[in-house]
Amino acid sequence: MRRIAFLIFLFCSLFLYPAIAQKPQTRTPGTGTFSNPLPVQLGDPYILFTKGTYYLYGTGGGADKGFVTYSSRDLVNWKPEGQVYFHDNKNGWSDPKASWGGAYWAPEVYEVKGKFYLVYSAQWKENPTREVENFRIGVAVADKPTGPFIDLTNKPIFDPGYPIIDGNVFFDSNGKAYLYYSRACYKHPVESEVADMARKKGWYKEIEESWVYGVELKPDFSGVIGQPVLVLRPPVRLNDKQAEWESRSVTAREVNRRWTEGSVTFKKDNTYYIMYSANHFGGRYYAIGYATSNSPLGPFKKADNNPVLQQNVDKGGSVTGTGHNSIAYSPDGKEMFCVYHGRTAKTGEERVVFIDRMQVKNGRITILGPTTTPQKLPSGLKSTGNRD
Repeated sequence: MRRIAFLIFLFCSLFLYPAIAQKPQTRTPGTGTFSNPLPVQLGDPYILFTKGTYYLYGTGGGADKGFVTYSSRDLVNWKPEGQVYFHDNKNGWSDPKASWGGAYWAPEVYEVKGKFYLVYSAQWKENPTREVENFRIGVAVADKPTGPFIDLTNKPIFDPGYPIIDGNVFFDSNGKAYLYYSRACYKHPVESEVADMARKKGWYKEIEESWVYGVELKPDFSGVIGQPVLVLRPPVRLNDKQAEWESRSVTAREVNRRWTEGSVTFKKDNTYYIMYSANHFGGRYYAIGYATSNSPLGPFKKADNNPVLQQNVDKGGSVTGTGHNSIAYSPDGKEMFCVYHGRTAKTGEERVVFIDRMQVKNGRITILGPTTTPQKLPSGLKSTGNRD
């Protein structure tokens, strides 16, 4: 009898072991720690906190022409809540048959007066000249963070006349709101000393760039007020301190583009901070920098300690492609976290989510990452048990 029981145990162990071994262990039970990356496969992560629960949105995650969300009570362990936005809602304005599957990218959700507003990028179906990149930014609304989100109208929030992505909304203390976005690189060649160098070396004939703009947003998300203002762009001169790190996709000959995208804006001690990502989102050099200003629309000055987050393989680590971040706070509000996507040697080309502590002191941002080793749980959590 014992022999039969042993054989049954052995049989179950052999077949169950792979599943057990591969189950992501974000929080280490009883230790009060967690490790990156989180077991969530998303790009461009954004976290909303409402009524004691965090909601994580992003690009991909198995969504079918739309967006999914995950929920958590601790910022560490996440439960899938399913798809919350579908392109074919009654006011859908996008083209799911366009390049990149309709390019449903970079969703962010904001709670305003009991409603939840989803700001996202997609390919616009109004495309008479058949542009390959016809991105615009839309807004959808729901009564719950889990949707369903319905587009406010059957068109993008506005049309600047060129493709735009990565919408981010900042609410100022005076009640005004601002929309920041990235003009896509598509058909936007820019002359610079980097472009001159690329031509002379025979790398590329031209260098296309994406630039970040800001514009005041109507309180009801129905449109913009005034004209967009250029906020950030790649450096023109090679002796600019930012030129080396913001041009790595070109100098490494990954692609003939320089990006300024994935921005997030916040205010602390009367200083406006805008964080942004540079370089190819699909390459190893994707990295995060920031700039500061005394006004929400600038002028902004880039920081001398940029980049504040980048790949660590040159230092013996395994993380590359760190970028497109958002910001979240611990359950007790005492700790600030940088939420971003990256890749590791194990995840390969798949983008996964990381959260690392960040500090803002004396006008300077420091991000304590990227990490893959155990770190303390966000403050305000119990060290054992799962609150999900």
